[in-house]
Amino acid sequence: MNGQSKPQILIIGGGIGGLAAALAAAQAGADVLVLEQAQQIGEIGAGIQLGANAFAALDALGVGDTARARSVFTDNLRLMDGTTAEPVVEIDVGEAYRRRFGNPYAVIHRADIHLSILESVRQHPAIRFQTATEIVSVGQDENGAWADDQNGNRYTADAIIGCDGVKSVVRRQLIGDEAKVTGHVVYRAVVDEENMPEDLRQNAPVVWAGPKCHLVHYPLRGGKQYNLVVTFHSRRQEEWGVTEGSKEEVLSYFQGVHPQPFQMLDRPTSWKRWATADRDPVERWSFGRITLLGDAAHPMTQYLAQGACQALEDAVAIGSALRRYDFDYSAAFAHYDRARIPRTARVLYSAREMGRIYHAAGVERLVRNSLWKGKTQEQLYDALEWLHGWKAENCLDET
Repeated sequence: MNGQSKPQILIIGGGIGGLAAALAAAQAGADVLVLEQAQQIGEIGAGIQLGANAFAALDALGVGDTARARSVFTDNLRLMDGTTAEPVVEIDVGEAYRRRFGNPYAVIHRADIHLSILESVRQHPAIRFQTATEIVSVGQDENGAWADDQNGNRYTADAIIGCDGVKSVVRRQLIGDEAKVTGHVVYRAVVDEENMPEDLRQNAPVVWAGPKCHLVHYPLRGGKQYNLVVTFHSRRQEEWGVTEGSKEEVLSYFQGVHPQPFQMLDRPTSWKRWATADRDPVERWSFGRITLLGDAAHPMTQYLAQGACQALEDAVAIGSALRRYDFDYSAAFAHYDRARIPRTARVLYSAREMGRIYHAAGVERLVRNSLWKGKTQEQLYDALEWLHGWKAENCLDET
């Protein structure tokens, strides 16, 4: 390692990506301080999906078994025509998927995956937390890096990893680019099993694709709860952010949807409303001793269910780069950029395109419904190989 003292790294943000980055950096040999603006470390939200690539990353971080214990392993992935309730495609994510990709496909409550990483982070002697700390600026010189909080306190280290989410302060200072508000609004809720329509209690993430809208549901916490997600094209100009939702607004956007999926829309007692955005990929997100990870680096829409998965991959890659370059931060972060930017850009662009496919109307809907006809499961797996086939040992491969 450079110098005599142990490397010191600041992690800005204590979400899934920030905790994973802290664990990866500490396992590589650094002392880590995590700065989180919330009053306590935790997660909001509902369910997320974990592909085989996410479990490969979780295993590399040493938390795979813990996450598996809190996950629901699904039988398949289903895309349904939300207008006619006819199946479009079904992908088996049981034993055949595991044989192909070496790991399962699962769904989990966001708080449970966060907790699975947090437990290991808390046990690691080289990681410290500080909450209620809002970072307002960062800086660096040839000797180190620093971050200043809302109260004028300065935190110094050898390097900074910005994991501060979709509205990243670190990114704004490094890159300063604008978000692309999609106009798509996402409502999320969790309902208890007994309140979920019986014919929708399926052990699968099921997507009901309608014109300019779609609905998703899948089980959580052993099937005791169900995650509901509905997405629609807003009639008004949206601003990126999260607010409380309204059942009346949801119902107003899904009038053309088949009665089978429509019945779940009045089940939640409360909804959270996300006005979504992403950012165009950039050619670099590392500058000297400061880099970005997860949503701060590559905020993406939810249509491939890969946001958290890609943040976990980022963390593994950054830990591997720090080891490979013996904490030469400029060299390690530059390699991290070369490995991660093309891959995450492909995921981001693919998610945009999948949003178009889900929300197809008219003739485009007919084309969508024909895309997978006659495909074997192996052919479907072949199409997923680039995404779900990621392995930790290849995490620094350059595309």
